Amino acid sequence: MNDTRVEIEFPNRKIILIGTAHVSRDSIEEVERTIREEKPDMVCVELDAGRYASISRQEDWEKLNVIKVFKEGKGFLLVANLVLSGFQRRMGEELGVKPGEEMKIAAETAKDLGIPYSLCDREVQITLRRAWARCGLWSKCKLLASLLSGAFTTEKLSEQEIEQLKNRNELDGMMSELAAYLPKVKETLIDERDRYLAAKIWESGAQSSGKQIAVVGAGHLMGIRDHLEKISDGKESADVSGLDIVPPASFWSKAAGWLFPVLIAVLIVLGFFRAGAEVSLEMLARWVVLNGSLAALGALIALGHPLSILVSFVGAPIATINPFIGVGLFSGVVEATMRKPRVADTQTLSEDIGSLKGIYRNRITKALLVFFLSSLGGAIGNFIALPLLASLLGK
Repeated sequence: MNDTRVEIEFPNRKIILIGTAHVSRDSIEEVERTIREEKPDMVCVELDAGRYASISRQEDWEKLNVIKVFKEGKGFLLVANLVLSGFQRRMGEELGVKPGEEMKIAAETAKDLGIPYSLCDREVQITLRRAWARCGLWSKCKLLASLLSGAFTTEKLSEQEIEQLKNRNELDGMMSELAAYLPKVKETLIDERDRYLAAKIWESGAQSSGKQIAVVGAGHLMGIRDHLEKISDGKESADVSGLDIVPPASFWSKAAGWLFPVLIAVLIVLGFFRAGAEVSLEMLARWVVLNGSLAALGALIALGHPLSILVSFVGAPIATINPFIGVGLFSGVVEATMRKPRVADTQTLSEDIGSLKGIYRNRITKALLVFFLSSLGGAIGNFIALPLLASLLGK
């Protein structure tokens, strides 16, 4: 066994795990060489059908309906997905390697040799939605901040540093940092997927008694090995259907959405009884102006359409009163409607998400930026409004 390859002998089969770095030339060469030399009966790849389609062709981005994304409440998920894609793509461009190319090569090599292959990963939207659902408000803020800082960092990694990402000791340290910083996210992105991938790898070779090769990210290597051994020993089930279910929001999570409207309403009512209607109306006006102005400022910073900025101002107080909708829904839909994404925007989306200039130029990412920054501005406005309204009670 070395740092990038683990061989496990079971009574009826042999599984070879190849750990890769997703933007590594060496990983691409190692994957293709190993499959051709070993000639396994089955090749398993750490991809889901959607991601395989997206790295194989441009079609998926061209089918993207931004307005539909906003209306389905998936704006933040798409932002996170695009930021992650942009970060990996930028690292890959520095090294002349496309992200996930080693996974694509694994599937193509298997097809070339007439070997069946299996896409063993969980759908990325389910993974992101499970991670998001398990985060509290503070964890969500930390996650978004971490994603955005990673997206716009100017730090460059050398090819040698990329290769070191495959080293187990380096990854252990990274995973420990992630677990301490965002334990719920680490549990969903790493631990759950270790088990999920192991179960799918095991199931994909259930009908054969030969040799399997599984190509996975190096960070999953040891976790998958441990779960495979547990499944083989009967200590763990290969049924992971429960990990495909997005947990419903908890009572406290739902209740938290009503926190701001209830507190603001209570303060305004108290203002009426303690200082009269004039102060109560002043409190209401200040909250509307503060909440709406910061939401509009966010849309302005995103260089949104004038109507998107106006809608952000008007929509922010409405969105606060009804937590089932967000101001980003209003502003994002208006932006995508007034500046309809062009065919060129879908064709260059993968490249544009790698730079701030590209994000502002592309109408798809521009609409997402309007959605995100207007939502952020409205949220900040509510935080500032509470102590301000409370201070007016003394009048």
